[in-house]
Amino acid sequence: MLQTITHYFLHFFFIGAIAYWYDKNNWKKYWLLLLATMLVDLDHLLATPIFSPGRCSIGFHLLHSEYVIPLYFLGAVFIKHKIIRLIMIGLAFHMITDFIDCLWMLSKCEACSAAEVFEGLF
Repeated sequence: MLQTITHYFLHFFFIGAIAYWYDKNNWKKYWLLLLATMLVDLDHLLATPIFSPGRCSIGFHLLHSEYVIPLYFLGAVFIKHKIIRLIMIGLAFHMITDFIDCLWMLSKCEACSAAEVFEGLF
């Protein structure tokens, strides 16, 4: 239960703090933009089953892959355009949140290995 609350708190509410830090005058607009980065989860629709409670998103879904994630972080650091940079920050933070969730799953699973939790990465 705490894992789920933490996961969704980071995905929906903590990004409000990121938006406020990014621009105090336009934080509501930027919070909505960061909420829109949740659309990255549309890649879950390509999986079978679409939702599996014990599955780690990192490394499993296309837009959560080890090929795309570095682009989010590089964009957050090097892109100069304010809106595009914020989108990259949102995507990078989304991946951090999902990674925390994966670590939490790994810590709760006594009989599984990291390779099982991070299935797509190994």
